[in-house]
Amino acid sequence: MALGLFRVCLVVVTAIINHPLLFPRENATVPESEEEIIRKMQAHQEKLQLEQLRLEEEVARLAAEREALEQVADEGQQQNETRTAWDLWSTLCMIFFLVIEVWRQDHQDGPSADCLGGDEDELPGLEGAPLRGLTLPNRAALEHFYERCIRGATADAARTRELVEGFVDDLLEALRSLCSRDADVEVEDFIGVDSMYENWQVDRPLLCDLFVPFVPPEPYHFRPELCCSRRSVPLDRQGYGQVRVVRAEEDALGCVCGKSPLGEDMLCLLHGSHSAARPGRGLEALLCAGDPPYLDTARVMKWFQTALTRAWRRIAHKYEFDLAFGQLDSPGSLKIKFRSGKFMPFNLIPVIQCDDSDLYFVPHLPREPCGETPASSTDWLLSFAVYERHFLRMTSKALPEGACHLSCLQIASFLLCKQSRLTGPSGLGNYHVKTALLHLLLSRPADWQAGQLDARLRDLLRFLEKSLLEKKLPHFFIGNRKVPEGMGLPEAVRRAEPLNLFRPFVLRRSLYRKTVDSFYEMLKNAPVLIREYSLRIPSDQASPPHKAVVL
Repeated sequence: MALGLFRVCLVVVTAIINHPLLFPRENATVPESEEEIIRKMQAHQEKLQLEQLRLEEEVARLAAEREALEQVADEGQQQNETRTAWDLWSTLCMIFFLVIEVWRQDHQDGPSADCLGGDEDELPGLEGAPLRGLTLPNRAALEHFYERCIRGATADAARTRELVEGFVDDLLEALRSLCSRDADVEVEDFIGVDSMYENWQVDRPLLCDLFVPFVPPEPYHFRPELCCSRRSVPLDRQGYGQVRVVRAEEDALGCVCGKSPLGEDMLCLLHGSHSAARPGRGLEALLCAGDPPYLDTARVMKWFQTALTRAWRRIAHKYEFDLAFGQLDSPGSLKIKFRSGKFMPFNLIPVIQCDDSDLYFVPHLPREPCGETPASSTDWLLSFAVYERHFLRMTSKALPEGACHLSCLQIASFLLCKQSRLTGPSGLGNYHVKTALLHLLLSRPADWQAGQLDARLRDLLRFLEKSLLEKKLPHFFIGNRKVPEGMGLPEAVRRAEPLNLFRPFVLRRSLYRKTVDSFYEMLKNAPVLIREYSLRIPSDQASPPHKAVVL
C-alpha cells in the first residue's frame, strides 16, 4: 500500500516537472546539423577575410599617402637646408672677398718689402729674378758718374731760376696794369713747382714750371668741385675736378642784396655802391661753358695766351731778347730767344686754388706721357705739385745728412731721358719715377744714407718694375691715408678711392708693351751710359759743386 502510494506520487511529480507551461524551453527548435554550422562558419570566415583584405588595402593606401607626404616634406626641408647653406656660403664668400679687397687696398698700395730691403708687411715683395737679372753699376761708379755729370750739370739752376723769375715778375706786373680790377680777372703771384724747385732737374735745357693763380672779379667767386669727393665717379675722372663760377647773389651763403631790391636810400655794407652796377655776364661768356657755368680749360688758356701777348708787347722794348710760345698744344709754354741763338724755355700755367689748401686745378700738365684725355673741356686736372715740394722738404729734415734720395731720382730721371731719346717717348715719365720715390720715402725714411746710393737706386728701379708688371702705380696723395696729417691735405682727397697712375696701360696694350720694352732696354743700357758719361766733363763743370737741397 505504501509502495503504491509512493509510485503514484512519483508519477505526479514527474508530470508536473515536465509540463511546458510551468518550465518553458528557451530553444524549442530542432538543433541544426554539424555540416550547416561548419558551412556558416566558413562563410563568416570568408567574409571576415574579405573585410580584412579591404582594411589592409585601405591601410596600405593610407601608408603610401603618408610616405608620399613625408617624402615631399623631406625634400622641401632638404631644399630649404640646401638653400640656407648656399646662402650662408655665398655670404661667407662675399665677406671673404671683401676682406681680401680691403686688405689689398690697405696693404698693397705701397712699394714691396723686398724692394726696400726691410720687413714692411704692407708692401708685397717681388717674385723671380728682379730687373730680369740685369746688373747696375756699383756704388763707386754711380758716385763718380754723379759727381762728374749730374752735380756739375745742375750748378747753374739757381741762375736760371733767378733770370726766369725776374722776367715773369715783370711780365705779370704788365699784365695786371692792363686789367681792370673791377671787371677783369685778377692775376696773383706765381708759384715755382716741379724739378727745378725741388733740385733734381737733370734734363737739358733747364725748364722752370710756374703756376699763376687767378681769381675772378666781384661779385663772382670760384667754387671748386673735386670729382674724387663724389660717391660714384668713373675711374678715369678721379684725378679731375671742375670749377663753377658763382655770383654772390646765386650763392646760398651770399649776400641778400642781390635777391631783393634795395631802395635808393639803402646801401649794402658788404658790396657797397658798386653792387647796383654789377658787370654783365662777360666772365661767363669769356671763360665758361655750360649752364650752370663752369670754367672751360680751352677758353681759359686762350684768354691767358692773349693776355700774355698783350703784356709782352708792353714791356718788349726793355729787353734784348724775344719771347715766343714754345708748343702749339700748350699755350703756357714760353721760350726766351736770345740774339746769340740760345733759348730758355719755361712754362706759365694758369691755375685755380682749391679753397685754402695747396691743391690747384690746372688745365693741363706738361710732359705727361700717358695721361688720359679729359672727358670734357670743363674738367681740370688736380695738381699736387706744391704738396710734393712740401713733402720732400719735410722729409729732408728727417733724413740723415747727405741723403741720397735726390741723387737716386736724378740718376733714374737721367737714364729715362736718354732712353727716350734713343727709342722715343714711352708711357713712363719723370712723374712716375718721382711718385715711386715718394712711396719709398714714406715707407722707409731712414735708409737713405749717402753710402747706400746703389742699393736705393736698385730699390727704386725694382719698385718701378713691379708697378709696371702689375700695371698699378698708386697716386701718392689721392686715397693715401698714410700721408702725414700735417701736410694739410683735404679730407676728401685722403678718403677718396686710390688713383692708379698706370691705368692707361690696362686700356692701351701697345703703349704698355712699348713702355715695358723701353724700361728693360734702359736697364740694359744703363752701365754703358753711365760709363760713357762719366768720362765726359761738362762745359759748366768749372763752377763749384753745390749740395742738392730742397728749397
